[in-house]
Amino acid sequence: MLEAAAAAFVASGVEAPVRDIAARAGVGVGTIYRHFPARSDLIIAVYRHQVESLAEAGPDLLKTSAGPYAALGRWIDLFVDFLVTKHGLAAVLKSENAGFETLHTYFLDRLVPICTELLEAAATAGEIRSDLQAYQLMRGVGNLCIGAESDPRYDARRLVELLIKGLRTDSTDRTEHRSGNRN
Repeated sequence: MLEAAAAAFVASGVEAPVRDIAARAGVGVGTIYRHFPARSDLIIAVYRHQVESLAEAGPDLLKTSAGPYAALGRWIDLFVDFLVTKHGLAAVLKSENAGFETLHTYFLDRLVPICTELLEAAATAGEIRSDLQAYQLMRGVGNLCIGAESDPRYDARRLVELLIKGLRTDSTDRTEHRSGNRN
């Protein structure tokens, strides 16, 4: 149900009709309401599920990627996916619902340590500069993603790609330039 709700939110925003979510999930509307009595309960559950998926991806990417910089780049791609698919969530998060107030803290508590781990691994490997904090990077990426959903001419992914390339160390850039292996 959470995956179906997430897909509906991407397609139609967080105000997607519950009947559409139920149809995507292959369940009845009553099933959705039994698990999530209020729309806010469903939105919070989807958000938490996606944060957890993103948090779990970090260590997996470090194990399976060609190197820490590649893992960081892939994780940032997933982070961008997470950010740009939150149609209408910002407005909902500013609501008076107490459940929404804790989501931002939860988001930071779960994801800043993962981003820190990725940054530190890449810096230790000498692949990126070491003078950037995870919160700064995540905030910068988040700011680049603002407006991506409302202006088709705006390419947030391209700007984030340039930001991540800018983290490379001078020695990495020179080595890639000499080998003709520019990313």
